[in-house]
Amino acid sequence: QLQVVESGGGLVQPGGSLRLSCAASGFSLDYYSIGWFRQAPGPEREGVSCLSRSDGSAYHIDSVKGRFTISRDNAKNTVYLQMNSLKPEDTGVYYCAAVNKPRCSGPYDYWGQGTQVTVSS
Repeated sequence: QLQVVESGGGLVQPGGSLRLSCAASGFSLDYYSIGWFRQAPGPEREGVSCLSRSDGSAYHIDSVKGRFTISRDNAKNTVYLQMNSLKPEDTGVYYCAAVNKPRCSGPYDYWGQGTQVTVSS
């Protein structure tokens, strides 16, 4: 079965850290660009970070720059999102998605089921 599965979410206090994992099964993430998205309560889902297949370049939205890092471990077929200095506004369901293109652009081929991140004291 071809899929990606997120893990690593949880409840953390403001200023804390979490590392999300996006593990692929049935295909190699080497050939895919990977995006992390989040959805707070409400209809909109926003792209947070992206790792391009073409040159390994990373992109983050302004609100997480300097706090989030996206990386890839090809041996484990996993992409990570390290989130530091978390803020309450980072709360949401985080999804990873994979697309077989040089750079992150939709439509994505595979989506995970999401993992909940809650930042609260």
